[in-house]
Amino acid sequence: MTIQQNQTQPTHRNQQQPRPTARQRLQEAQRREARAAAVRRRVVIALASLGVAAVVAGSVAIAIATAEDGDSSPSTAAPLVVPANATGPDGTVVVYGRPDAPHTLKVYEDFRCPVCERFETSTGKAVQQLADDGTYKIEYHLAAFLDTNLGGQGSHTALAAMGAALNEGTDKFKQFHDVLYANQPEERVDGFGDVNRILELAAQVPGLRTEGFTKAVTEGTYRPWADKVAKAFNASGVRGTPTVTLDDKPLTIFGKDGAPLAADQFTALVRQTTGG
Repeated sequence: MTIQQNQTQPTHRNQQQPRPTARQRLQEAQRREARAAAVRRRVVIALASLGVAAVVAGSVAIAIATAEDGDSSPSTAAPLVVPANATGPDGTVVVYGRPDAPHTLKVYEDFRCPVCERFETSTGKAVQQLADDGTYKIEYHLAAFLDTNLGGQGSHTALAAMGAALNEGTDKFKQFHDVLYANQPEERVDGFGDVNRILELAAQVPGLRTEGFTKAVTEGTYRPWADKVAKAFNASGVRGTPTVTLDDKPLTIFGKDGAPLAADQFTALVRQTTGG
């Protein structure tokens, strides 16, 4: 979100600011909760107006990107470190599957998005199976706008940890990706903002929690990279998560009843779209 500052009295980050009083802290917490409640009300209204599922250009846009293309992460002066195995412009894309696969499935997600969790835990195995058998490769385009919309740092912290997992290997990234969605906290609880919780979940992926991985997560080595990935999502034009496209054609990944497609339904949709 662009904030216009007073031109005659610019604010500098290195100025010493007075500590907020208890009353000011309470007022700020109330304002944040009001903003989060407003977002949730907009989601409910969108769902009510469109029926059970809100379908926008073939994707369920229940987590609505309202960060207005702003920086959704805490600022950092740390150097940019791009994890091994990252690809795409400035290393902001993660590819799973054979690089020479004939088709490309693009998946746009935010780790705090509850509808992404429904999609991944219901349809995710079928999505991976089609990548494993060479039907397509998956490009992950990851977001952190829910930190801005709901408050907290969980999306960004999880995304930075995914950079550490990607540095260990694409397979480790995919396994950790699935573990995070299987253990996603309730959206109003910023559970992924706790690096200790992130490290606990990482222990579920065999061989992931190496000394290097733990150090990178604890020290935030890939936070600047996560910031860059989140900005790339904001610039993509995608306005909600999850969004899924196949060869840049939007896929409707939820049925009319609002439930994610079953494995056989998703596979049939992919076969129909690719002509295979």
